[in-house]
Amino acid sequence: MTATTTNGHAKGQRHVEEGQGLLARDAYDDDNDNDLGVLHDADDYDKDGNEIAHPPRSANRVHFDLTPEIMGSDDGRFSSEFDVEDGQQQHHRVPLLTDMEAPSVAIANALGGDDAETLEAEMRRPKSGMQSAFMNMANSIIGAGIIGQPYAMRQAGLLAGTLLLIGLTILIDWTIRLIVINSKLSGTSNFQGTVEYCFGKPGLIAISLAQWVFAFGGMVAFGVIVGDTIPHVLLAVWPGMVDVPVIGILTDRRVAIAVFCMGVSYPLTLYRDIAKLAKASTLALIGMAVIVVTVLVQGVMVPSEERGDFDLPTLTINGGIFQAIGVISFAFVCHHNSLLIYGSLKTPTIDNFSRVTHWSVGASTVACLTMALAGFLVFGDKTLGNVLNNFPSDNIMVNVARLCFGLNMLTTLPLEAFVCREVMETYFFPDGPFSLRRHVLFSTGLVGGATLISLLTCDLGAVFELVGATSAVAMAYVMPPMCYIKLTTRNWRTYLAYGVVAFGAAVMVISTFQAVDKLLYGTDEPAKCT
Repeated sequence: MTATTTNGHAKGQRHVEEGQGLLARDAYDDDNDNDLGVLHDADDYDKDGNEIAHPPRSANRVHFDLTPEIMGSDDGRFSSEFDVEDGQQQHHRVPLLTDMEAPSVAIANALGGDDAETLEAEMRRPKSGMQSAFMNMANSIIGAGIIGQPYAMRQAGLLAGTLLLIGLTILIDWTIRLIVINSKLSGTSNFQGTVEYCFGKPGLIAISLAQWVFAFGGMVAFGVIVGDTIPHVLLAVWPGMVDVPVIGILTDRRVAIAVFCMGVSYPLTLYRDIAKLAKASTLALIGMAVIVVTVLVQGVMVPSEERGDFDLPTLTINGGIFQAIGVISFAFVCHHNSLLIYGSLKTPTIDNFSRVTHWSVGASTVACLTMALAGFLVFGDKTLGNVLNNFPSDNIMVNVARLCFGLNMLTTLPLEAFVCREVMETYFFPDGPFSLRRHVLFSTGLVGGATLISLLTCDLGAVFELVGATSAVAMAYVMPPMCYIKLTTRNWRTYLAYGVVAFGAAVMVISTFQAVDKLLYGTDEPAKCT
């Protein structure tokens, strides 16, 4: 009975509360306020202590300010501070989301202006798919260096040379991808910017010099190769061509260099986007495949008296192992244009670029190893720096390979010119908009300068060894891992990077001393331009 009475009283009390409504104000509300420790404001009472009637409000005293005030300075700029004083309310001075921009606006601002045509042109710039990017990178790797791989095998020995070729390509594959990873970690868009971010102005100068010297040296070498291949092929195909008016001058080495470099390589260099060189790179790779097949097929047919000899060092470990590292590194270094290729991808992600790198380095390794074994196992200790020169000059198939080699250099030269131009743009005009006049001026100066030097010499010899020992090794084995160490916390990869830096520094010092020694005290007879 007691329980029933209690329940009835509770129900009645609940009905009374519901009847009052949520916004009603009476003694019940005040009692609850006091129980909850809610204090009344001073303006709730008059001077005699009597309570002043207020409009109904919720029990928990929530006030809504329907006319918010945004406080700012007199000049209309917003402050990012909060004014907090004793006994006063806080006023938020920062309107939300005022600094956000639409993506298109951000891109336009990054381009240096709000010109809609500039933005549209930038968005329309051609991009390459995975296959085209593979062609560009593989062509950058399989360039002039592939022809010297049999010579590298001779210098290092068969066993050591094979292990070096495979091991160094694995290492180079990692450092190529490391450049893109470092770029993302540092928030930069080029190799120079990454090194500058890590090591300041001295780093920028060092990487700019290394990139430019390596790329420009490659351009000069390609011009020399054009002069040493195409005229001989023309004479082999057309022996009486030298007596033909006008076109007969193409059999002259200097004329051939000037005509083919300025007539073929220069127009390709004027392209702004590396993606447009994909078709030329495809033709160049086909030409390199012809060269490899030629060495394989014609090597079997070489008479025994023209074959080389083998001894224990040439079959195992020979004394020129550091020279071999330089030759292999020169062939595989494409670090200077890796970010250009990464940026040309339609979907530039680490995974896509890693696949392109693996495919390119893998295909290049197979091609270089095939060329190295095919040439060295035939000519042994007689293997020359250009293995095609080991074959007689009247061999038709070899002359076709020489022609392909020369044409390959004509299409590879623009890739190196792209790098030189990018280095100059980044160093001298880091934030400047695209200038067609500057673009043409740089392109003309680079190709013209490389062509001129190619006309003056036909054998750079130890000079190129010195350039390769410094710039190629620095870009492949020293700078990428050093930046990675600077940008990441300690883990097993950073310790691997330390080891690669030590290896690169040792190779650089030893190879440089050997190149200087050969330059100063070499006994080789200087090559004569023909």
